[in-house]
Amino acid sequence: MIERLKSRARLLKRDAYALYIAARDPRVPWYAKVFLGLVVAHTFSPIDLIPDFVPVLGYLDDLIITPLGIVLALRMIPQEVMADARRQSEELIQQGKPISRVGAVLVIVVWLAILAIMVWWIARALND
Repeated sequence: MIERLKSRARLLKRDAYALYIAARDPRVPWYAKVFLGLVVAHTFSPIDLIPDFVPVLGYLDDLIITPLGIVLALRMIPQEVMADARRQSEELIQQGKPISRVGAVLVIVVWLAILAIMVWWIARALND
């Protein structure tokens, strides 16, 4: 069972790199590129949307959200584009893992928005 999970993880990693490549392919529809951009930015972001130290929810990001996003994105891309992207992803894996600075910025913006809403809510509660 452990070997099967490791194999699935390797395939998911390869497909994440393939999505990174497919997002730049002109044969991919625009709506898929938007979704791909979000999935790739989130997957390769050095900062988690939900930090791992948060009990249970911290691993939700890694175990459910990321794989689900990858699976949904894979269904939006034409098969021939994914075949080409998977071949290119093998070469990319050999070169090392890309890091998404856009993904990191996106995560920081989400956290700042949550913080701003909390401050506003607390300030409003104290003034009432």
